[in-house]
Amino acid sequence: MSEQTLSEQKLEQKLWDGIVQYPPEFVEKYIAQGYWLGQTLSEFFIECADKYAENTALICADRHFSYRELQNRIDEFAVYLTKKGYQIGDSVVIQLPNIAEFFIAYFAALRIGMRPVMSLPAHRHAEVSHFINQTQAKLYICADKFMGFDYRKLAQECQTRCNSLTQVIVVGDAATTGFDTWPETAQYQQQRVVSPALTARHVAFFQLSGGSTGTPKLIPRTHDDYLYSVRASADICELNQHTKMLMVLPVAHNFSLSSAGSLGLFYAGGTLVLSRDPSASTCFALIQQHKISHVALVPALAATWAEAVQKGADNIFAQLEVLQVGGARLADALARQLIEHYQCRLQQVFGMAEGLVNYTRYNDDIEQIISTQGSRISADDEIKVVDDEDQELAQGEVGHLLTRGPYTIRGYYNAPEHNRNAFTVDGFYRTGDLVRINAAGNIIVEGRSKDQINRGGEKIATEEVEQVLNQHPQVIQSALVSMPDAMLGEKSCAYIQWRTDEADPSSTRLMMQLRQYVQNYGLATYKIPDRIEFVADMPYTALGKIDKKALRQRLVA
Repeated sequence: MSEQTLSEQKLEQKLWDGIVQYPPEFVEKYIAQGYWLGQTLSEFFIECADKYAENTALICADRHFSYRELQNRIDEFAVYLTKKGYQIGDSVVIQLPNIAEFFIAYFAALRIGMRPVMSLPAHRHAEVSHFINQTQAKLYICADKFMGFDYRKLAQECQTRCNSLTQVIVVGDAATTGFDTWPETAQYQQQRVVSPALTARHVAFFQLSGGSTGTPKLIPRTHDDYLYSVRASADICELNQHTKMLMVLPVAHNFSLSSAGSLGLFYAGGTLVLSRDPSASTCFALIQQHKISHVALVPALAATWAEAVQKGADNIFAQLEVLQVGGARLADALARQLIEHYQCRLQQVFGMAEGLVNYTRYNDDIEQIISTQGSRISADDEIKVVDDEDQELAQGEVGHLLTRGPYTIRGYYNAPEHNRNAFTVDGFYRTGDLVRINAAGNIIVEGRSKDQINRGGEKIATEEVEQVLNQHPQVIQSALVSMPDAMLGEKSCAYIQWRTDEADPSSTRLMMQLRQYVQNYGLATYKIPDRIEFVADMPYTALGKIDKKALRQRLVA
């Protein structure tokens, strides 16, 4: 065997390490059905840039990029990465706010076969260091500061925790840290990288799960599966070259990227306007300035914007062609208010970074749009609603949602133990959602079966927070449960069994101490318990587990 052949085999093994592949018969089926076209994400954007060269692709504050200009910046940064020694199969954690550098870094990494890990701005060093260690990432790209948080300090913490990390690139001021500043790449204008030896079947990048247990799991998305959902979503959402989309939610989020998101917009040749601030005052001004046609929000933001209009701001909902709402269940009352009172063309979106996405369609009747979360993208999105014993239920009954299809993963990255519980033996993903399906085939989300809190679209793994709380020397045990909230849908309440002789263990001082403890540990801000209740004893189930259902009932009572 030649050295070259051996090297190629080692590379191929590296690219598939920790990945659960689609079975061959499903690969053949998805190719035959025309879902998978054999195109990489890098080739996809090059095609978009060639097709829409002079169209404005991106507006970031006062910076405007045509498709051609954006592709040039991507090519130059790809050369820079190559000269730094990065190559096919290497991982990079990208944690940037809504700025143009995100797309340059993302597509440049893909251009040379690197695999981006899509960290969100809210993540802190506990999560980011986990992403770096799990993928053995060599590169971390972050902003200097955003929303008052200094990511350079986070990067320094990651350096001490992560042996694989060899370079940190900071967009902004890196002078005092010793990190590298985002490079000036004009010197590479005449250079281009060689296309990497990978196929559209390989993993392109890693999304992050909401995480039903512990730190977020890594979701390996292949070029083929992801691009199918992008193209199909853009068609369903009827995007075109005249579409102007305001990006309010974090650009790295799956909803923002592909439902139909920035990638769907690029596929259609439209213009993406980036907002670093989701407030009504900032976004309303951008909507009017740029004549925005499409916006995607989570329900909490939709409610905040509606309140701003109610208090006298211009009714921007009537100015939009489409408002998408997803990430969490939209209250029927708010959906009705948006449509009937604010003349909004509403589209509900229900999906997950692991795959399955549903949309209400523009020609659905108003009650479907108000009270359901839509129907699947593809006829080959297989859906089951089952009881606790995995027996399929009749139409209209509430049960656990299971799915598999041409853009739903077959397993989390390098997580065999977790995959045994998260997937059935025949490859159906257990979404953790409780749903029912109506006669029209639309899904109605009724709640979560997984032990997870959906705080305005931000998913909180209760076990992860409990593990932090339980490390406090005065905590005997803890239980994090959801509590209803009119604005966010759900907030978190931590029940604490406290090891103390104090007469008043529920004092404000102790609550603040515990919340500070979680923050200092390095978890994202949204994971800090919204409320803390001290208890002498926990309620238990017959199996000896903490009875969280009873704790939630206490909150309601």
